[in-house]
Order: sequence, then structure tokens, then C-alpha cells
Amino acid sequence: MARFSIAALPRDARDTLFLLAVIGWIAAMQIPHVPWWCSAMVAGVLGWRTALTLRGQPLPGWPWRLGLLALTLGATWLTHRTLLGRDAGVTLIVVLLALKTLELRARRDAFVVFFLGFFTLLTHFFYSQSLLTAAGILVALLGLLTALVNAHLPVGRPPLMQSARTAAGMAALGAPIMLVLFLLFPRMAPLWGLPSDANTGRSGLSNNMQVGQIAQLVLDDSIALRVRFEGAPPPQRELYFRGPVLSDFNGIEWRPLRSDFPPQMALAADLAVSGPPVRYEVTLEPHQRRWLLLLDAAARAPEAPGLDSFMTPELQWVSQRPVNALLRYRAQSHPAFRHGPLQSSVALQDQVALPPGFNPRTLALAVQLRAQHGAGPQAAPALVNAVLDRLRTGGYQYTLEPGVYGQHTADEFWFDKRAGFCEHIASSFVLLMRAMDIPARIVTGYQGGELNGVDGYWTVRQRDAHAWAEVWLTGQGWVRVDPTSAVAPARTGSLERLNAPGGVFTGAIGTLNPTLAAQLRATWEALNNGWNQWVLNYTQGQQLNLLKGLGFSSPSWSDLALVLSVIVVLVSLAGAAWQLWERQQHDPWLRLLRRCQQRLQRLGLEGGEQLPPRALAQRVLQRWGHTDASRAVTDWLIRLEALRYAPSSPDSLATLQREFRQLPWPKDAPT
Repeated sequence: MARFSIAALPRDARDTLFLLAVIGWIAAMQIPHVPWWCSAMVAGVLGWRTALTLRGQPLPGWPWRLGLLALTLGATWLTHRTLLGRDAGVTLIVVLLALKTLELRARRDAFVVFFLGFFTLLTHFFYSQSLLTAAGILVALLGLLTALVNAHLPVGRPPLMQSARTAAGMAALGAPIMLVLFLLFPRMAPLWGLPSDANTGRSGLSNNMQVGQIAQLVLDDSIALRVRFEGAPPPQRELYFRGPVLSDFNGIEWRPLRSDFPPQMALAADLAVSGPPVRYEVTLEPHQRRWLLLLDAAARAPEAPGLDSFMTPELQWVSQRPVNALLRYRAQSHPAFRHGPLQSSVALQDQVALPPGFNPRTLALAVQLRAQHGAGPQAAPALVNAVLDRLRTGGYQYTLEPGVYGQHTADEFWFDKRAGFCEHIASSFVLLMRAMDIPARIVTGYQGGELNGVDGYWTVRQRDAHAWAEVWLTGQGWVRVDPTSAVAPARTGSLERLNAPGGVFTGAIGTLNPTLAAQLRATWEALNNGWNQWVLNYTQGQQLNLLKGLGFSSPSWSDLALVLSVIVVLVSLAGAAWQLWERQQHDPWLRLLRRCQQRLQRLGLEGGEQLPPRALAQRVLQRWGHTDASRAVTDWLIRLEALRYAPSSPDSLATLQREFRQLPWPKDAPT
């Protein structure tokens, strides 16, 4: 019944409903990024406009539109405290697109809506450039093109499917041009990147760590980075991607070290690597920070076009600019390494500092352990092992729900709760080490990951965020100690990876067929990774590498411009040739009639260039009379007309073309 009623609507109403549906799709894609009132207003306006169309009622006057505009401006200001910027601008343009439909009266208004819709489509890339976003934008683009083509067919009631086929053909014709421009148009980072607002970034790590922070992020299943190894990858338990190093503790929060020692006395990296390196490529998701996550330990800077980075004394690699867009870089790390001073240094005092008035029972435990195993630098390895044995055998548990910790977090972990996540365990371990006068600090980053069997990339998720410890030992320097492995060895292996709760659909598939769910997920993530690698991360360096593949030994931007110019010229020539061919192939019946008109004109017949066949035959008889030649020509013209307009004509075009070459023209025709 609904289908019949829509088909019975006037064409203007049908076209308006289709355009409203396309606008609704465009606005729906922005729901996660605009305020709730924006989505509600757009839905209300589009619903109102739909009701007016179905009922054939007039559109609201300018007071209504002015009032809604003022309401939009006021709500935008209250929400964003500005009318400028990305978020406020997107909010305004989405609402204005819907409001414009309230004055959709003429074709001119429709064209404004079309091109405002095209502009709104571009704003989706401010928030996401994923494959799913691109697919949604493609659907909206085809919808807008269909409406635009339909608006250029003002006569009759052409089916929407006909306009859709034309729009799809236009998009297909434009695809090669788009591909050439994508491959060869010079990449300019400020224009081709769409960074997010600096204050809206999300990352699995932070420059500081409070108890419970990483536990809140561990259930985030989004991807932090992808890694592709050259050759066999290291074991999963050795995949430690180094992030911020935290050495300053105020009793509540761990932060990077701010030493009071002069720079010449500060600890240096003193990195020494050995053994063969592990080479790999990282695709890092944007996180609005300057961290570059690399495996321990990388002595050389990661390589990427335009990437400028440096290594801190804590072995953390940092970019000069925040990572606001997808970043791919190549790196190599040495699993066998040592770093830090081999002998005691006065700067190590920063690594044993403890805030006064915190964790008294932990301090007492440190005194007890030193009484049992000795004190001084030579006893440090035994004290570390003693604490790890305590974690293994003391009934400590690895859990995501350790409860709320109070002021004395280490005391509660060691003596009361005996349960925690990696940050609880690492923090308590480092505080106990410092209480025993052993320099120690916390390292945060990501540990582990999972291999995607579809594309061969290792996927590291936000739930793989981890915190471990480093202790300083005489003659060894800084040594990694992961106390979480003592509590739950499988956490850093492949047996006990943390999984985020899936949605209803994912959970249903996983319950019915866990293998299918895992395969579908791996396939989808492989497709997304391919999109990231070949589309989003198509850089200037890859453009120049493409020219190398075309035979340029040392390609430059001038070579890129030359190749693009040659392609433009060749495409233009091909287009001109195609137009010429099309003209020659266009309606052979008309071309045959034109040949006859030109022949008669050369014989002296005037005014016959625009005449149809029957009128031209009458003019031939008037000019030459009823001679045998003129009757043959007029008979041929009548049969040519019948071929065009009489479906039962016995003649074919090929027959008439052959007879044309054998016609006896009037006697004054040149021989």
C-alpha cells in the first residue's frame, strides 16, 4: 500500500522525498560527532518537511526559518562556546542543510541543497577516514548524483532508476580521472591530512598514571597499532612496545621525571645493542601525542617521509609533532640490549625517591626483606627475586576489578586486596624496590598483540596497554622486570589475552560459531588495514617510488608534474578521438541522408540541405522533371523514409547504402 501511494504522488513530491532521504542518510552518518540536539533538530525538520510534502501543504514562512536559525546559533554557542572551529562548523552545516529543505521551492533551491550536501559529505572525513566511512559517503554521493541528474530531466516522469543508472555511469567515467589524480597529484601534508582537534584525542596511554587508569582502557578493543615483521617475529611474550617512562611519584600519580640535577649530571641512555636486529613496519593510529611506539630497544630512528624524531634518555622515541593522522614507519630493534650506567650515579637518587607519609607497611616490608636477604647493591638481584617469589606464591591475583584503592595503594595491594591489574602490580613493585633503596621506575606501553592470519599483520589493541618495571642493577644497568608475569604468566603470553565485550550481533555470532566470528573479524580488519596502507597512507615517498617503477632513476616533483602532464595530454587526445569516432558512428541513417543531400547540392539543387527525404524527392522532380534518373533518386528517397518510419519496411540500411553508390543521377551530374 505504501509503495502504491508513493508511486501515485506527483513527480515533485516523489523527487523531494528522495532528496530528503539522501539528506537524512548524510545527517545520520554525523550522529556520533554532533550534539544530541543537532540530531534531534535535523530529524524533526526532515520529518516536518516530509509531512508537508505528503499532504501537499505550503512550506513555512520566513519567521519560522529565522526562528529555527536563531535557535541553532544559540544552541551551537552554548554547546561549543564558539561558532568557529571544526565541531561547531560541522554542527552548523548539518542543521543548515536540513533547514534549507524548508525553502525548497524551485530548481535553483534544489541545486543549492545538492552542493551543500556535497560539502557536508566532506566533513565526515574530519572524524574518520575509515573504509566504512568511505562506503557510507559513496552511497550518499550516488544518491546526490541521482537527484542532480533527475533535476536535469524536467519533462515527464523519468524513473529514479534511470537517473541512478546515469549517475552511476558518470561516477564510473570519473573514477579513472580520480585514480590518476590520487596517484600523481602532489601530496601536500597540510592539505591532505585532516587532523582532529587536539583536545579530543584518545589513546591507550598517558603521560601520567593513576591507579585504575589503564584498567579503564583495557576493555577498549580499538586498534592502537599494526605491525608487520620482516621474517619471523619475536615470541609474543617479548613484544614490549615502549611508551612513556614514569619516575616521579607524589603519592597519588606517576609522572615523567623532572629532575633537579643539572643537565650534565642527568642519566644518559648509554644504549648498547647486540645480536641481529628485528626489522618491522608499524602503522600507528592517530593518538594526538608525540610518542612513537617501538619494540625494546631501537638504537636507530624510525624511518618515514617527513618524520623527525629523537630518543629520550629513557629509550622512548618521540616525534617533533603530535601524531594527528595515520603514520607508517619502518624501524629495527634489538631484543638483546643493555642501557643506563653500569656503576652507581648520583642521578639515580631520583629513581629511589619516595613521597613522605605514604605506604608505611610497604616501608616496613622493605626493612624485613633487607634483613632477610641483605642490603646494598650486591643484594639487589636477590631482593628482586624475593619480591617476585612473593608475587608468585603469596596468593596475589590478576584481575580487572580490584576495587577502589585508597591513599596507601601499595599497602593495600601487598597486604589487603592482593589483587590488581598491571598498573597496580607495577606501581606496588616499584615502590617496594625504592623502599629497599633499589632504583626503579615504571615503563608504560603495549605488550603482546595478535596475529591476523588474513594479511599477516600483528594487531595491537588498546586492551593490550601495559605497565611494567625497570630496576637498576650494578654492572647491568636498567633491567626489565614485569611483575605482572609473576602474578599471571599467561598475561604476557598467548593463553590469557583480555577481550572487550562485543555487541549484540558480534556476541550472537560468537556464541553460535566462535571460529566464524574470529574469521569475519580478521577479514574485516585486514580490509581496513589494506585501506589504511594503500589509500590513507599513500605518501609523497610512495609517489616517488611509483615513478621509480616507471623508470625514473632519481624522481623529483618535476618528474611527477611531467608524468601528470603527459597523462593529461594523452587523455585529452583520446577524448578527442573518441568524440570524432562517436560523431562518425552517430545515427548512420542521418549520415546516409546527409550524403544524398550533399550529392544533390553539387548537382545544382538548392535549398535541400535541411529537407527530409520526401520533401527532398519532390524538390528533385521539380528540378529535373520525371526522368529515369530523377525517378530512381526519388524512389530511393521514399524507401529511405520508409526505413526510418515504417516498421514493416522490407529494406535494410545496408541495402540502401549499396544502392546509393549505384544510383543513376540526373544527366547533368558529373561523371
